[in-house]
Amino acid sequence: MTDYDGTLQENHEAAIAEATDGVDFGNYIDGETVDAASGETFSPEDPAVGVALADVARGDEADVDRGVSAARNAFDGEWGDLTAMERGDALREWAAALRDNLDELALLGTLEVGKPLYAARADAETGIAFIEYYASVAAAQEGRVPDVGDDSFAYVREEPYGATGQILPWNYPILLLGWKVGAALAAGNTSVTKPPEQAPLAIVRAAQLSKGILPDGVFNVVNGYGDEAGAAVSSHDGLNKLSFTGSVPVGREVMRSAADDVTPVTLELGGKNPFVVFPDADVEEAAETAAVAGLYNNGQSCDSGTRLLIHEDIETEFLDHYLDAVADRSVGDPLQDANQGPLCYREHLEKVEEYVELGREEGATVLAGGERPEGDLSAGYYFEPTVFGDVTPDMRIANEEVFGPVQFVMTFESYEEAVEIANGTEYGLTAGVFTENASRAHRAAADIQAGSIWVNQYFGTVPGTPFGGFKNSGIGRECGKDALEEYTQDKSVHLALDDPAL
Repeated sequence: MTDYDGTLQENHEAAIAEATDGVDFGNYIDGETVDAASGETFSPEDPAVGVALADVARGDEADVDRGVSAARNAFDGEWGDLTAMERGDALREWAAALRDNLDELALLGTLEVGKPLYAARADAETGIAFIEYYASVAAAQEGRVPDVGDDSFAYVREEPYGATGQILPWNYPILLLGWKVGAALAAGNTSVTKPPEQAPLAIVRAAQLSKGILPDGVFNVVNGYGDEAGAAVSSHDGLNKLSFTGSVPVGREVMRSAADDVTPVTLELGGKNPFVVFPDADVEEAAETAAVAGLYNNGQSCDSGTRLLIHEDIETEFLDHYLDAVADRSVGDPLQDANQGPLCYREHLEKVEEYVELGREEGATVLAGGERPEGDLSAGYYFEPTVFGDVTPDMRIANEEVFGPVQFVMTFESYEEAVEIANGTEYGLTAGVFTENASRAHRAAADIQAGSIWVNQYFGTVPGTPFGGFKNSGIGRECGKDALEEYTQDKSVHLALDDPAL
């Protein structure tokens, strides 16, 4: 890989040339890279410098139809005939091919999302690990034999749905590919995947790297915009299961579309996640963790710890450590060693700026950041790590998901007040709890309405632990063996047993 030691513009011009040279970013259908049926393309941008990356096939309903047909044929054919062990072998071989091309996938992730190169590499590695995990767990799925008495024998088969659809978000392309497509294929399904229009490149390459490993038609990728290709996936009557990660409003539209055909859906939606620090916590550790929890990936994570709920007795001590940790985070070229690159695209930057202005209007105090950086970074979609103090639970900024590098500090007086504030939004995805008291930790984990509770740490999702939300944060679970259950349906078989007497 090239050493990027020039100016920001020079670095990215060289990186774009390296990452896209000789690559056709068409749709990947039935084992081939193909143009969109319309012949149209679109061009996602490198958010660090605001320039086009590559031409990408602009798929629509016709392309989704073709992908669904290929997926259904593969399910009815070679893929459907394989055992779980044989599918697992194929998935592990694909994972090995992805690992062999990890540098390429990481570079594409940095260029299209704006995340630092080390973070893009870690995301891709984790996504690959999920594919390997699902391949192993699926081979151990054995169905069930319930006890139904002496006059009958019953067993439960776990069968795949068939052709399935995955609509992926832009913040973690390869990671979420591993979460969703890995589970779908390991369970015996086939896939039609719609990448995010802002970040389709790494997903297309991952699909191309499956050539000759996965049978043709098992994994299909249709690029395009949400209201064209995405809507066609969510409403297609040839898909038997859907999975979507994204915003609550779009998740509702996906669910409405799927309802017409009673298609089951898994939805992983937004979060406005509390990070609760009780007075007995290790304050310095909690403060340093809080800065990472809310600012990692530029805050562009559904599980970001954005609402910092700090006991009033330790607020001053916490802020001293926390604001130092925020100040230590560098903003710059994601191809270098910066902690934080640009936001993913221009419209998203503008949304974050609007929320920061709203915070000022609501009377909150900017404790750090709050502006776009100047100089060389002004050509990209950068925003400073930003912290608001004097935030109250009734403010919009305390309830609405910003999805950017912005955190909000609130205080509480009692355990009951902390739980009330923590649960006081429409979301329920994740929560952080910092305390040295084991009883308080367990009680908070039970009382806070969220799908994942992380105690004295943040970000604890690894292969084997289910991930998903309460309330408007979604339906269903991913990441653990639960994900395989999302992609299979139970079939009960009952056999009458006659009298064995001769």
